[in-house]
Amino acid sequence: VQLQASGGGLVQAGGSLRLSCAASKRTFSNNGMGWFRRAPGKEREFVAAMNWNGGRTIYTDSVRDRFTISRDSTKNTVDLQMNDLKANDTAVYYCAASTTIAVVTSQGSYDYWGQGTQVTVSS
Repeated sequence: VQLQASGGGLVQAGGSLRLSCAASKRTFSNNGMGWFRRAPGKEREFVAAMNWNGGRTIYTDSVRDRFTISRDSTKNTVDLQMNDLKANDTAVYYCAASTTIAVVTSQGSYDYWGQGTQVTVSS
């Protein structure tokens, strides 16, 4: 396993969670990184992404201004701060590392995936 996502849990609507994606066996300091999610009964979808150094980020419309993706180089993690959570944010969240230094939203551009962490938001 090269990516491990953690930090999920049960939270009330309006609350916050911070997901963390830790890399093992290698660093992903030169890779674009992303977060995706799969809600019950739905396809996995893009949530947020950043380029290799965090200088560029992109978010899906439904989470913009609520979620923030960032990299902690000292810990070799990529985090997703999620604020003002809503019931429709409930999903399994996956972190991924792309094959490019750029910021990308396409799942096909990601070669390395974490195992997922469950986020449940109660209304």
